[in-house]
Amino acid sequence: MVCPCRQTRKVSSLERLDPLKLKKLHNELRERRSEEVTIVIHMGTCGIASGAEEVLQAVLDAASEMGRSGVVIKTSGCAGLCSREPMLTVEVTGAPPVKYVNVDPAKARRIYSEHVLGHQPVSDYAIGVGCERIH
Repeated sequence: MVCPCRQTRKVSSLERLDPLKLKKLHNELRERRSEEVTIVIHMGTCGIASGAEEVLQAVLDAASEMGRSGVVIKTSGCAGLCSREPMLTVEVTGAPPVKYVNVDPAKARRIYSEHVLGHQPVSDYAIGVGCERIH
């Protein structure tokens, strides 16, 4: 069996490279437009030590149980607020991102239900709105 990475086409000239880059960029932009909600669980060492893995699992479970198309779940490194970990950020396309702090699995499920599904941020757990952009 041939490794899939060996099945890629070789680029023989710079003229051929540019159209390939443009096609890849076009596909990435089209995929981003189709995403309606992005959830980022901050998984720096401080977040993991505070329970971010359990928060990630709760979000994955909520997505599986409650469903929703157009939801992308990602992880990132440290967000810089170690004392407020675990944290997650939710960005609904067309709305400012919301960063949630001191999240536990129960809070993560509530955030998923109310913010991701209902497009209503949960102000009880939010530390900031509109302070960053995920995409």
